[in-house]
Amino acid sequence: MANLGIKKTMIFSITHWNFEVMHLKNRFNEMFSLEGRVALVTGAGKGIGQAIAVAMAEAGADIILHTHQTSLDETIRLLEQIGRNYATFTLDLSVPEIIVEAVQRLLLTYQVDILVNNAGVIKRTEARDYHYEDWSQVLNTNLNSLFLLTQSIAQPMLERRCGKIINIASLLSFQGGINVVAYTASKHAVMGLTKSLANEWAYSGIQVNAIAPGYIVTENTRPLRENDQRMLEIESRIPTGRWGKPEDLGGAAVFLASKGSDYVNGHTLVVDGGWMVR
Repeated sequence: MANLGIKKTMIFSITHWNFEVMHLKNRFNEMFSLEGRVALVTGAGKGIGQAIAVAMAEAGADIILHTHQTSLDETIRLLEQIGRNYATFTLDLSVPEIIVEAVQRLLLTYQVDILVNNAGVIKRTEARDYHYEDWSQVLNTNLNSLFLLTQSIAQPMLERRCGKIINIASLLSFQGGINVVAYTASKHAVMGLTKSLANEWAYSGIQVNAIAPGYIVTENTRPLRENDQRMLEIESRIPTGRWGKPEDLGGAAVFLASKGSDYVNGHTLVVDGGWMVR
């Protein structure tokens, strides 16, 4: 009988432990779930934007895919495999004057709970030869339109007192770079804007944060990777010993879009394989 009592106690303890584990698992899933939310991801046709859109869809969000000229076919195929709803939003972010009206039309149909400002351009030229037209295009796309898009999307968020805004910054938000003067200026400004908006909007329940990707295999970094010497110089400094993949940004984006980051505000999360600590 004593042994039977022990067995009963063990069964109860194991059952109770399993219940606690299930309870904690459910809490964990709820903390990082994006079920019932809609995320607008700019530049979602390829690279980092595509990877973030897919990661958020896997976490349960429905996605509004923004593009200008890049095809969305591959991203749509990936979202259909996941089984999430999606919509498309075509807009030229190099023309800030059209942003507000376009967003107002979008908001007539969709409630945006999460905004990911990923779209950006880069022009590589020595500063002394940098054309003003290129400077204007980079600043308009990477900063001016980002601000106007964020300002417009945030209006209903502020009314609801709930929302997540994630800006894609860069290692060049911290460093100077070479031959990328406009891009560096824009990404320094994006990090500053992230802090400023966080200061103003945190009290209204809006979390504004940024992700600073390291050296990621994308179209923007193709010129660096096609230069064998430069590629090896970069790779040899990264403690993980490899360039990043767009998918490496997915977890950080889901975290900053979820309830798990409700007390994170104005932060720029570096995802760089250790580059900045070298």
